[in-house]
Amino acid sequence: MLSFVTSTLIPVLILLLMGWLFFRIKWLNEGFIEAGSKLVFNVALPALLFLSIARADFSKAANPTLIGVGVIGTLLVFIALMITSHVAVQPYKARGVVVQGGFRANMGIIGLAYCANTYGQEGLAVASVYMGCITILFNVLSVFVLNFYQGTSRSLLGQVSGMAKNPLIISIAAALPFSYFEWQLPEMIVKTGEYFAQLTLPLALICTGASLQFRSFSSDWFNIVLSTTSKCVIYPTVLVSIAYAFGFKGMELGIVLLLAISPTAAASYVMVRNLGGDYRLAASIIAVSTLASLPITALAFGVLSKLQLV
Repeated sequence: MLSFVTSTLIPVLILLLMGWLFFRIKWLNEGFIEAGSKLVFNVALPALLFLSIARADFSKAANPTLIGVGVIGTLLVFIALMITSHVAVQPYKARGVVVQGGFRANMGIIGLAYCANTYGQEGLAVASVYMGCITILFNVLSVFVLNFYQGTSRSLLGQVSGMAKNPLIISIAAALPFSYFEWQLPEMIVKTGEYFAQLTLPLALICTGASLQFRSFSSDWFNIVLSTTSKCVIYPTVLVSIAYAFGFKGMELGIVLLLAISPTAAASYVMVRNLGGDYRLAASIIAVSTLASLPITALAFGVLSKLQLV
């Protein structure tokens, strides 16, 4: 457990805190965060995903049963959150924000950082394919629940078709044939891609840290606690339990845990703001879940390691 904390969690925490500090002392500004995030999303992270999958053993990287575990677990938690929020969350328009924050994990940045630091290239390849498939489900469910409670009319079909243009999805789809047919990439492509790939996690974590917003939580404490508890405790518990029931142990079970236990995705804030929802509540859920997820991740991984399951 100590090696996991020192080699995986602390580097992630340091980069998040550096981003938060640099923004507060004005070494970074909103323009840098926006430009850096675009570079990560459109170029660096797709390069990381493409290389990780293209050079991996296809039989290990693409695991339909593992993806099925993610789909089943996500849907179960989503339905339970919808029911709970419908009964317990006020005001009405906060319900969609709470539901989205309670299951939509930051797999693409913090989750992948956990997996890369813990399991290296092989773990990164498995995590990348899993993440790509579950991210599509995250987007569909998020649009649905926010439309449902915000009373907006943003097209679910339009969102799904827009995912076909998502650079992350494109890079994963493009890499799978290289993995399946064991095609060799030209050295020039590999070297250039590696430069971008190495840029991904440090820049992404610094931008994520810089964008964290803390404010008075007094009026929203129940909603924030409900969403954070779901995201950091209930969602990973359900996913890990289902994965174990399907016979997964070792690296695969560890990947399910590390991706599921990552905090609420920053993309949830953007979607809530675009739909006219309570974006301040969304920002608070991201901030609190980010802080809460680190010690919870250490504890959860430590327990599974003690049980010799990961």
